[in-house]
Amino acid sequence: MANLVYKRVSTDQQSTDRQNLVLHEAGIEDPVVFEEEAGTSSRLHPLERPKFGDLLTYARPGDTVHISEMFRLVRGTGHILDVLDVLHRDRLALRIHDGAFSGMDLTARHPRTGELLSTVKFMVQTLAAAGELQRDLQRELTYDGLRAAEAKGNRGGRRPALAGETVTDVRTAYLEGQSIAALAREQGVSRGAIRTAVADLLPEHVTDEAVPPPELLVTLDVPGKVADFLRTAELDDAERAALDQGQAVRRGTGYTLRVTTVPAVHRQLLDRCQVLDGAGAIPAQRKARREYENRVNALVAGNPR
Repeated sequence: MANLVYKRVSTDQQSTDRQNLVLHEAGIEDPVVFEEEAGTSSRLHPLERPKFGDLLTYARPGDTVHISEMFRLVRGTGHILDVLDVLHRDRLALRIHDGAFSGMDLTARHPRTGELLSTVKFMVQTLAAAGELQRDLQRELTYDGLRAAEAKGNRGGRRPALAGETVTDVRTAYLEGQSIAALAREQGVSRGAIRTAVADLLPEHVTDEAVPPPELLVTLDVPGKVADFLRTAELDDAERAALDQGQAVRRGTGYTLRVTTVPAVHRQLLDRCQVLDGAGAIPAQRKARREYENRVNALVAGNPR
């Protein structure tokens, strides 16, 4: 029986040092390590990540998957339940060595139905929702902080590499014929910083190019199973706002979410739920995603339904 270790960091500025420490203290014997490339986003569904896919291909029934904490592998209840279904299908155990999920047997199933125990499912959904709430609160606080800074005349984000009189000198030198590469060496900055400073002076800069007209708002019904999945996914502000402002419409025992936004956001939401067409999704989810896809594709033909 093999011990399969999975590691991931969200940005190339992060390291796996903390994960390595937790996993080392766990005393895992003869680990086989699968580590995603640095910067593999948590927005990408685990079943679509290259190294986790390699892990599942390598694994054999009875093997154990080890992770330092749950959110190295999944984000949101949809991801968690999808992964647990695949691990159950392949008869793999899961061990989480740190965080809220450590010490829990997340693969426990009912002996007769084979379904995930209701108590386990409840704990998974509750803890995942708490983690998602924490991330949403952090995002809201960051947004409020940026607005407060802008009100004081400050701008968020990275400071420009060139500023003030230096920008003027660079622009003058560029107009006099000095190359971008030479200016970058002279100022000790990247060529991109120089290109930013002289962007409107570059030959490819066009000042009178046509500006595309803004997209008009359209209303589409998002099937409830798709909407439930999207609420657990990591979305940008426009996508999240569109869902939050949607109107639930009851359809028998289920519902649809009537979402009004621009076509581009509908296409983005459709991209977010592509995983519902994968092996880990249940038939009802696949059918719901395809219904939404048909409605989004109808926008291209100019006939939204």
